[in-house]
Parts: sequence; structure tokens; C-alpha cells
Amino acid sequence: MNALSRGTLSFAPAETRPSTAFDVDLEAARFARAATHALHDELALYPKPGLVSFVDNGSHDDMTARTFLRSIFSLRDYFRQIAALGAADVPFTDLERLGLAAERRMLQATGGVNTHRGAIFTLGLLCAAAAGCSDLRAQALSPAALRARLVASWGAALAARADDGAESNGQRACRRHALRGARNEAAAGFPVLFNVAVPTLRAALDGGLDRRRALLQTFFAAMESLDDTNLVHRGGITGLRHAQQQAHRFLAGGGVRRPEAISRAEAIHRDFVARRLSPGGSADLLAAACFVVRICA
Repeated sequence: MNALSRGTLSFAPAETRPSTAFDVDLEAARFARAATHALHDELALYPKPGLVSFVDNGSHDDMTARTFLRSIFSLRDYFRQIAALGAADVPFTDLERLGLAAERRMLQATGGVNTHRGAIFTLGLLCAAAAGCSDLRAQALSPAALRARLVASWGAALAARADDGAESNGQRACRRHALRGARNEAAAGFPVLFNVAVPTLRAALDGGLDRRRALLQTFFAAMESLDDTNLVHRGGITGLRHAQQQAHRFLAGGGVRRPEAISRAEAIHRDFVARRLSPGGSADLLAAACFVVRICA
């Protein structure tokens, strides 16, 4: 049984690679389903400090769970399309063009609200890299192979984008505070995702934790390690360090295995809402970890 099939509200069992000849359309559709499920996994988790869920809107006045559902629905075909491009090992500019079109559809679906720009980037790259591993054929896809393909195919282009001087909120925060933002993370093969979030999620599930607690442990592990520029944008460098400190204390105090773990996470959620902090980058990594564990052996 795949680890993600455990739990009352379980993930769908991972879909195995076809044993017949590689079929780009089938594989692209498979990865698109996994990405869509991963975004829903992230949305459904509560408590998730500062972030939107089906329980409340966290630190946000401009979006609800319904907004996120509309956004997820708008991205389904994007994940299939970018996976198909990844199978063809196209230049990064082709992936980027498709991602920008997906952002426009997202904004149209949400009335101009940015719900998933980070996920479009991260999950889009992962879908492309997964489909780019078509040379594995019937072999099991591993996180290491997925990461290696991403770096080999688009690492250089991503590194160039990280140094292009673009004036996004995230890039300004990175330069001002010497942080490693989303572009740098991607160029390095998403080290926090593959070295922290994915191993944490796998260990939690293999250790018998239910789905909710496994995802919560993974979220806090990502937040502790990630230079989340969403937090810097809302709360400055002090907001980022506060969030990382809260995550560290939660994990060092026993994490989700403590009986009072959920109430502790809810208290942190209330604190983040009061401070208007929203660790969106950590949420993107949680969804990405769900995707990787779902598709990999």
C-alpha cells in the first residue's frame, strides 16, 4: 500500500506507471490529476497558520476556500499541458509562456485574486520534470530522479531567471535580506522540498500518523526551513523569523505527536491572523510534497 493511501480521509492510491509503451497523453493526465489533488490536499488542511482553509480565511480578506476551488479548477488543463511539454524536454521559455497564460486564467477565475501563482510555478515545473522522466518507462519514479531531471533540463535557465534583477515583491525581499526565494529554490532543485518536506511527509505516514497530522507536520517543517518571501512581504524580516521560530518550537516540542498538537497549531494560527502573516510559500511546498509522494515510489 502506498503511504498516501493511509488515513480516514485518505489520498487516492498512487497511480503506477503503465507497463506498456510510454504514452505521453496518459502520463500527462496522470500528473495533472496528482497536481490537482495536491492543491486540494493543501486547501483542506486545518489548522494551517495564517492560511485559507474550509474552516476560515486565515489572514486574508480577499479570498475564501471557494476562491481557491475556482482557481484549482482553472488550472487542471495547465498541469496536463505543461507535463506534455516536459515530456518533449522543451526550453524553459516554453514552460514559462504556458505558466504565464495559466496565471491569467487563474486571475480571471478568481476575479483578480492571486491564489496559486507560486503553485503554478512549483507544481508546473514538477509536472514537467515528472513527464520528462519518460526514459524510466515502467520503472518506479523516485524523488531523486524527479529532482535530477528538473535541474538537468531547466536548472541553468532557472538560475539565470533568479539573477535577472526582476522587481517582484519576492525578489526585492531576497535582495534586501539575503534570502533564497522561489527562483533560487527552483534553480537548486527545490532543496527544502526534497530534503525536508518530502522526507517529513513520508516519515510521518510510514510512522502511522493519520493524514491530517502528517500534513501538519510537513507544513511546519517546511515553514521552519523555508525563506518564505510571502511572510516577508506581509510582516517584514521580523515576520519571517517569528514564523520560523514558531515552527521550530512546535516541532521541537514534539510536533503533531503531542496530544495537544492540534490546539497548539490553532493557537499559532490565531497568532498569525492577528499579525496578518500568511506563509504562502510553505503552503506551496506542502502541496508540492503531496504531489511528489503521490507519484513517486
